[in-house]
Amino acid sequence: MKRLRDLDYFLIVPYLILCAIGIVMVYSASSNVAVENGTTPSAYLVRQAFWVVIGLGITIFMTAMNTRYLHYKQFYWIGMILLDCVLIWLLAAGKTINGASGWISFGPINIQPAEFVKFFLIVATASRLGRRSDEKPMLSGHWWGINAKPIILSAFMIGLVLVQPDMGSAVIITGILVMMYLGSGFSYKLMLAIVGSGIAFYFCVLLPIMFKIGKATNVSNYKLARIVAFVDPFGHQSGSGLQLVNSYYAISNGGLFGVGLGNSIQKRGYLPEPNTDFIMSIISEELGLIGIIIILCLLAFIVCRAIYIGIHSENTFNIMVCYGVATYFALQAFVNIGGVVGFLPITGVTFPFISYGGSSMMSLTLCLGLLINVSAQEKIAKRKGQ
Repeated sequence: MKRLRDLDYFLIVPYLILCAIGIVMVYSASSNVAVENGTTPSAYLVRQAFWVVIGLGITIFMTAMNTRYLHYKQFYWIGMILLDCVLIWLLAAGKTINGASGWISFGPINIQPAEFVKFFLIVATASRLGRRSDEKPMLSGHWWGINAKPIILSAFMIGLVLVQPDMGSAVIITGILVMMYLGSGFSYKLMLAIVGSGIAFYFCVLLPIMFKIGKATNVSNYKLARIVAFVDPFGHQSGSGLQLVNSYYAISNGGLFGVGLGNSIQKRGYLPEPNTDFIMSIISEELGLIGIIIILCLLAFIVCRAIYIGIHSENTFNIMVCYGVATYFALQAFVNIGGVVGFLPITGVTFPFISYGGSSMMSLTLCLGLLINVSAQEKIAKRKGQ
């Protein structure tokens, strides 16, 4: 049984601080947007606080649960079939937001199933690798026969996310799986071959399909505009480059120490999505580079702690969970920051625990709760072994 002394406060404290910063900054970044939408300035504050409470409940549940249930093959197959059906349904009837038909609407609440694919594949892959660890399939000549099915099924799921199209989530999911397989001893040459084949399939098969769909829905045109804006934002600052140019202005205006909490100029109708995709631009403007560094250090501490737990674990499932969650958090932050500063195309990926959004918060806290659970298991195992 897990007690309070077994909980990993090196994970819990940074998480709570990030959530607190997120609530404050969502309120600051969204107040103008909320008024423009005809609601009170605190509308998004209340919603974000609600999702933080839901996330805290999920974290507690995942920390307390017996992870043995996650090893059942029924979990893998039911989850795979259910998520595949939902992702296929989204292509035909999903709600389109920011060019991607990847949302299910429940009244005022929009759920993005692709976020839960990240958690599911981390658990499913860790469980699969854990069951096969004694056979050392990654180092044998029979690796493909043993791992072909899960790799193909995972690739199919990633393909469904790509066709929405949600490039950001697809890249993050792919990165998670690559790092988990490499961490288990998978040959990097074989991994390069598989990833290369996937990229070729995307450009030769999926991309033409997406453009055909885009002729009817303007989805492909929207994504193409984002790529054009990435290449030359100032040449398209009145159109597709608007977000990135105003993000630059916000970062430049903030400098080292920022203009002060609540004093952002860019959030006042100049920078779209100031409380979601581009909340880090507003934080940079109001709290400066110092504020950004503090947030990045808090998240980096969680990522490094996850890797530390994985390195010192002797349970394959626990090791793979740690590597998967660490990659998830790190890649999510990297893709978001990369879009904000123009290093990567804008993909709509949120910043972990900071950006406004319920689906992302639930997926992140599912993973964090599982990570805290794994850490507690390791403490208990070491105590019993002494």
